[in-house]
Amino acid sequence: MIAAGTAALLGASVTLIEKNQRVGRKIMITGKGRCNILNNCDVSAFINNVPVNGRFLYSAINGFSPSDAYEFFEEIGVPLKTERGNRCYPQSDKAVDVVDALRRFVIDSGVTIVNDTAKALEIENGEAVGVKCEKQTYFADSVIICCGGMSYPLTGSTGDGYTLARQAGHTIIEPKPSLVPIESADPECKSMQGLSLRNVALKIIDNQTEKAVYSDFGEMLFTHFGISGPMVLSASSHLREIEQGRYTASIDLKPALDMEQLDKRLQRDFSENINRDVSNAFSKLLPRKIIVPVLKRWGIPFDKKCHSVTREERRRLCGFLKAFTLPLSGFRPIEEAIVTSGGVKTGEINPKTMESKLVSGLYFAGEVIDVDAYTGGFNLQIAWSTGRLAGESAACL
Repeated sequence: MIAAGTAALLGASVTLIEKNQRVGRKIMITGKGRCNILNNCDVSAFINNVPVNGRFLYSAINGFSPSDAYEFFEEIGVPLKTERGNRCYPQSDKAVDVVDALRRFVIDSGVTIVNDTAKALEIENGEAVGVKCEKQTYFADSVIICCGGMSYPLTGSTGDGYTLARQAGHTIIEPKPSLVPIESADPECKSMQGLSLRNVALKIIDNQTEKAVYSDFGEMLFTHFGISGPMVLSASSHLREIEQGRYTASIDLKPALDMEQLDKRLQRDFSENINRDVSNAFSKLLPRKIIVPVLKRWGIPFDKKCHSVTREERRRLCGFLKAFTLPLSGFRPIEEAIVTSGGVKTGEINPKTMESKLVSGLYFAGEVIDVDAYTGGFNLQIAWSTGRLAGESAACL
């Protein structure tokens, strides 16, 4: 939509081929339906949040920066607000408002939207001259491919862009899930299914180097297969290769308390339940679903009386509460990922125009390219910036 509207404003006659009944379906589910539309940061911070081929985006992001995108969306009728981590959302908290505004922008710019599915590129003498679709063939002076990746296929992202790019001779870096829930073989995850933890600290430890490759503070969720939630999705983009035994998640359930403070808290709770079983002494300290898994790790009898817990046993319990560990075994399928890592090889695209280096008049924008970022609005900014650059370049062909 950004590419089409931009090209039309520059005088091009533009046809937007959309296979869904409605444009922007994937935007509708971003940010839990609120749409984290961009990150209100400077260009340097943006590049630092794009671990995969961030330098490729220098021209695109400098040409249409986060501040430019902020101004653009407010101009087309989407007032924005900035929240924690510079994440920007519509003031209405409704993703549908973003979709409606972009659709108006496209139509008001003079773009023709057709409901059809692209099947193949029309290429003659090394030039893109059109697109063959299910219903008819559309001829044009240039073609922009911005079909997304392979995540959330129900929204239309089914890898069509990769098929078209391969036809033009492009290399496709193997698509992999990014910003995706993580699986764990720990059977306790299933018993904690549905438990949401807030204000906890998460570290992902690389067992080969014994170093943390990711750490954050915030929210996470236990599922039947492992863990999910905002911190986990962010962590997944730091784990490029995941295999059984390689990584361990370490959760600090009480990050506001150091070991001494936590020990004093346990003493107080045990004193209040002095003649009760230890299994009944955690109702104020921990969510119900995690009590049994913590007790199992602690390793003392559930019916041991609070008054008989030793100092050493207390200290050991503090250790489990400050580092509740889970072995990680893999990513969930790409269909459950927020974004796709991989795509059209950046070395085969001109970063100053988004035009293919292999086929003239062919352009790429968005997730179909091998660039992906951390959570926080950065991936949508990639779409806005590359879409704007591709639209400008194609219109000026």
